[in-house]
Amino acid sequence: MIVAGFGFRSGAGLSSLRGALARAQQGQPPVTHLATVQDKVAALVPLAEALGLPLTGVAPEALIAVSTATRSVASLAARDVGSVAEASALAGAGAGAGLLGPRHISPDRMATCAIAQGSPT
Repeated sequence: MIVAGFGFRSGAGLSSLRGALARAQQGQPPVTHLATVQDKVAALVPLAEALGLPLTGVAPEALIAVSTATRSVASLAARDVGSVAEASALAGAGAGAGLLGPRHISPDRMATCAIAQGSPT
Protein backbone atom coordinates (compact mmCIF):
# COMPACT_ATOMS: atom_id res chain seq x y z
CA MET A 1 0.00 0.00 0.00
CA ILE A 2 1.38 3.40 -1.02
CA VAL A 3 -0.49 6.26 0.66
CA ALA A 4 -0.38 9.94 -0.26
CA GLY A 5 -1.20 11.97 2.83
CA PHE A 6 -2.36 15.56 2.54
CA GLY A 7 -2.42 18.67 4.65
CA PHE A 8 -3.93 21.81 3.20
CA ARG A 9 -5.44 25.20 3.89
CA SER A 10 -9.19 25.64 3.71
CA GLY A 11 -8.95 27.51 0.39
CA ALA A 12 -6.93 24.80 -1.37
CA GLY A 13 -8.49 23.59 -4.58
CA LEU A 14 -7.98 20.63 -6.85
CA SER A 15 -5.02 22.25 -8.61
CA SER A 16 -3.25 22.81 -5.25
CA LEU A 17 -3.78 19.18 -4.25
CA ARG A 18 -2.65 17.89 -7.65
CA GLY A 19 0.42 20.13 -7.49
CA ALA A 20 1.48 18.81 -4.09
CA LEU A 21 0.86 15.22 -5.18
CA ALA A 22 2.85 15.65 -8.39
CA ARG A 23 5.85 16.95 -6.46
CA ALA A 24 5.64 14.21 -3.83
CA GLN A 25 5.25 11.42 -6.41
CA GLN A 26 8.44 12.21 -8.34
CA GLY A 27 10.58 9.10 -8.22
CA GLN A 28 8.11 7.22 -5.99
CA PRO A 29 6.01 4.11 -6.69
CA PRO A 30 2.39 4.70 -7.81
CA VAL A 31 0.04 5.82 -5.06
CA THR A 32 -2.73 3.36 -4.18
CA HIS A 33 -4.60 5.35 -1.49
CA LEU A 34 -5.14 8.93 -0.32
CA ALA A 35 -5.46 10.11 3.29
CA THR A 36 -6.08 13.28 5.27
CA VAL A 37 -7.55 14.32 8.59
CA GLN A 38 -11.25 13.44 8.92
CA ASP A 39 -12.61 16.98 8.90
CA LYS A 40 -10.86 17.70 5.57
CA VAL A 41 -11.96 14.56 3.70
CA ALA A 42 -14.72 16.31 1.75
CA ALA A 43 -12.20 18.68 0.15
CA LEU A 44 -10.08 15.73 -1.00
CA VAL A 45 -12.97 13.77 -2.56
CA PRO A 46 -12.66 15.43 -6.00
CA LEU A 47 -9.01 14.35 -6.26
CA ALA A 48 -9.80 10.81 -5.06
CA GLU A 49 -12.60 10.53 -7.62
CA ALA A 50 -10.45 11.94 -10.43
CA LEU A 51 -7.69 9.43 -9.67
CA GLY A 52 -10.02 6.54 -8.87
CA LEU A 53 -8.33 5.98 -5.51
CA PRO A 54 -9.78 5.13 -2.08
CA LEU A 55 -9.69 7.90 0.50
CA THR A 56 -9.16 7.47 4.24
CA GLY A 57 -10.06 10.00 6.92
CA VAL A 58 -7.64 9.95 9.83
CA ALA A 59 -8.90 10.81 13.32
CA PRO A 60 -7.23 14.01 14.61
CA GLU A 61 -6.05 12.23 17.76
CA ALA A 62 -4.28 9.63 15.60
CA LEU A 63 -2.16 12.37 14.00
CA ILE A 64 -0.75 13.50 17.33
CA ALA A 65 0.67 10.04 18.04
CA VAL A 66 2.71 10.03 14.79
CA SER A 67 6.31 11.24 14.62
CA THR A 68 6.98 13.28 11.48
CA ALA A 69 10.17 14.11 9.59
CA THR A 70 9.36 17.81 9.26
CA ARG A 71 7.93 20.43 11.60
CA SER A 72 5.61 23.10 10.24
CA VAL A 73 4.70 25.97 12.55
CA ALA A 74 1.24 26.08 10.94
CA SER A 75 0.67 22.33 11.45
CA LEU A 76 1.86 22.51 15.04
CA ALA A 77 -0.49 25.40 15.77
CA ALA A 78 -3.51 23.90 14.01
CA ARG A 79 -3.13 20.17 14.75
CA ASP A 80 -0.33 19.76 17.30
CA VAL A 81 1.67 17.67 14.80
CA GLY A 82 4.79 18.53 12.81
CA SER A 83 3.25 17.74 9.43
CA VAL A 84 -0.38 16.88 8.75
CA ALA A 85 0.60 15.43 5.36
CA GLU A 86 3.26 13.13 6.79
CA ALA A 87 1.14 12.07 9.77
CA SER A 88 -1.87 11.40 7.51
CA ALA A 89 0.25 9.30 5.13
CA LEU A 90 1.74 7.26 7.97
CA ALA A 91 -1.56 6.79 9.81
CA GLY A 92 -3.34 5.93 6.56
CA ALA A 93 -0.71 3.33 5.67
CA GLY A 94 -1.06 1.58 9.03
CA ALA A 95 1.21 0.19 11.71
CA GLY A 96 4.81 -0.18 10.65
CA ALA A 97 4.50 2.27 7.74
CA GLY A 98 7.43 4.44 6.73
CA LEU A 99 7.74 7.71 4.86
CA LEU A 100 9.30 7.50 1.41
CA GLY A 101 10.43 11.11 1.79
CA PRO A 102 9.48 14.38 3.47
CA ARG A 103 6.37 16.34 2.60
CA HIS A 104 6.26 18.42 -0.56
CA ILE A 105 4.52 21.77 -0.92
CA SER A 106 2.26 22.70 -3.84
CA PRO A 107 3.48 25.51 -6.11
CA ASP A 108 0.87 27.87 -4.64
CA ARG A 109 1.83 26.84 -1.05
CA MET A 110 -1.79 25.88 -0.24
CA ALA A 111 -1.27 22.11 0.15
CA THR A 112 1.34 19.59 1.24
CA CYS A 113 1.67 15.93 0.37
CA ALA A 114 3.83 13.10 1.69
CA ILE A 115 4.06 9.48 0.56
CA ALA A 116 4.23 6.53 2.96
CA GLN A 117 4.52 2.82 2.32
CA GLY A 118 2.65 0.33 4.45
CA SER A 119 1.79 -3.33 4.33
CA PRO A 120 -0.44 -4.53 1.48
CA THR A 121 -4.13 -4.78 2.35
